[in-house]
Amino acid sequence: MSIKVKKRKGENFISLLYRFNRKIKRSGVLREAKKRMFYQKELSKNQRRKSALYRDKKRKEIEELTKYGHGPFSGRRK
Repeated sequence: MSIKVKKRKGENFISLLYRFNRKIKRSGVLREAKKRMFYQKELSKNQRRKSALYRDKKRKEIEELTKYGHGPFSGRRK
């Protein structure tokens, strides 16, 4: 699939580039290319579930720590 953009009469290069970038983003070509950069092994349903539960648990821990000023984004330096 190729994306084509023709320069309109009186259009400058910046607006042409902007239209091209917008078309690329909307088409999903860039997202697909980034996705294919690295092979990702297919996970089983149980592994995906465990991973999601772990992420949720960690997110809640960070929120709790941040609430009391001890989280990773609290501004303190060691």
